Formats: sequence, C-alpha cells, structure tokens
Amino acid sequence: MKAVQLTGYGTADVLRINDVDRPAPGAGEVLVSVEATSVNGHDVRVRAGELKLVSGRRFPIGAGLDFAGVVAATGTGVDAYRTGDRVWGMVHPRQRHSVAGAAEYVVVPAERLSHAPAELSSGEAASLVVAGSTALIALRDSVRLAPGERVLVRGAAGGVGTAAVQLAHAMGGRVTALARDRHAEVLTGLGADEVLDYGSTTSDRIGPFDVIVDTVGTQLPSYRARLAKGGRMVTVGLSPSALAVIAASSVHGSRRVRTFSANPGTPVLRDVADRVASGALRPVIDGVYPLADIAAAHRAFERGGVVGKHVVTVPRGSL
Repeated sequence: MKAVQLTGYGTADVLRINDVDRPAPGAGEVLVSVEATSVNGHDVRVRAGELKLVSGRRFPIGAGLDFAGVVAATGTGVDAYRTGDRVWGMVHPRQRHSVAGAAEYVVVPAERLSHAPAELSSGEAASLVVAGSTALIALRDSVRLAPGERVLVRGAAGGVGTAAVQLAHAMGGRVTALARDRHAEVLTGLGADEVLDYGSTTSDRIGPFDVIVDTVGTQLPSYRARLAKGGRMVTVGLSPSALAVIAASSVHGSRRVRTFSANPGTPVLRDVADRVASGALRPVIDGVYPLADIAAAHRAFERGGVVGKHVVTVPRGSL
C-alpha cells in the first residue's frame, strides 16, 4: 500500500509517498481503508521537528493525525464495528507512528474510532475530526460555556476557529469572531454575532468577554486582561511563551488560562457526530488535495489566510 512518511524533519519537501506493507489489526484493533485525512497544526509541527520528544529521531515517521474511511478488517475482541462501516478517528498524537492517517490503510485501537456522520462525505468528516473535537472540548469541558455568555474566538477562520464559532453559537453564546475582514461573511453565516478584523483591532479596545477561545497562542496576557470577572480563557495554540502565561495564570488572579491536548476517543467523536446530525456543526473546507499533492496542502496550511481546513483525499490505484 501507499503511505505518506517523513524521511527527515524540515519543510514539506521531506514528505514522501512510500510503498509499505499493509498492516493487520491485532486484538482490539481496527484496520481502516482511509478515504481522506486533513492537515492539522500537529502534523506540521511533527514534520518540522518541533515534537521530537514524541516522534523521536528514527525514520520514516508516518504523517497525518486524523482520517475518515471504511472498516476493512477487525481484530479479535472488536464487536462495535463491522467490515464496511464508515468510521472516523485519529492516531494517538503522543505516540510515534511509522504509518499514520495519511495512508491507504491505518490500524488503530477501536477506542480511537467512532461511526462517521452519515450526513458527511469522508472528506467532510476528516475536516472535523480534530477541529470539531478540539472546539467541543474547549467550550463544553474546559471553559464550560453557559447560554448568554459573551465569547471571543480568536483565529476564528481556521479549522478549530470555524468549529468553535458554530458550537459556541449553538450553545447559546454571543459570539465575537476575530479574523481577517474578508472572512466576515462566512463567519457570520456560521453564527458569529460580530466579526472584528484582527489587523485593525487591538485587544485593549474590545471586550470584556466571559469566555475567550484562542487558537493563536500569542499575546495571551493582553487578551486575558479582556476577561470579565469570573471569565475563562482556553488556548489551543501552544508555544513556550503561551505555556509560561498558562502557568502564571494558575497562580496569579482569578482569570485562569486553560489548555489541553485534544486526544479524542470514541465518546467525544460520537458527541461531535451528534452535533453534526443536529445541524449545530458543519464542515468548512478551503481546499481539497489528492494524496500525491499532500506537500502542497502542507504549504497552503503554512501560508495561512484561509477559511476552514485543507483536506487530503486518498484515491485508490492512482498514485
């Protein structure tokens, strides 16, 4: 089978489509015939060598965090899935994989899967695995958004941002989206009550907010200062400076900055699928690339300035 692997750390040029043995599922595992994956910040950070403590220095390393496709086989002890079931899921982000989501087949433990939303194509589903799960955990579990609260989504045009705008709106929040001005129409259509141009809007001129969802990871003290009394802030854009602010906020003051590493299992994936079925969440896709052009998808992600996700499809027999 074909699988995208890293031959070293660096730019998108290190991505290679290699011939590898098709894996077989062990006990409690599922073999998925992958139809689509997407590009996430985690994928780019692994490729650039920023997560060497996890991915290590032995090559090749598999690329692709999430996937959507069809069950090809199951190992012993797996009762929840049958061959032919449409599923979505992700490999473990804190483990090294020689074959990951950007491949024709991938093996994962059954608890890292859920049945994919029937309303979505595999490409649409892949775009929401990480984005939808991250936004849901941030709003529901980390900051516990309540109806009527004022919400700022910073980096609202990205994958997690577009999902957070939709979910915050569906949960009854009054949503302000901070993004490029040219994305205002799309974000309003997703549920934003107000869209502010990040290029001309300084943090000291907005707010206060009850909840801030940050997907950027910079200038956290400035935005933390825009929290109302009892306000909560969560960031998923981690950097060394962001980690320092998070640590300091847990000691000083009541306006704590939270973070987490999205690592959804079956229950969270089911919850995201329910939000899709209810109409509260829909995919937002900026571009679709065949697996052979995954390096172009990585480059587009790094250029930024888009709305939603970059999806990579996995056609059979055309590579």
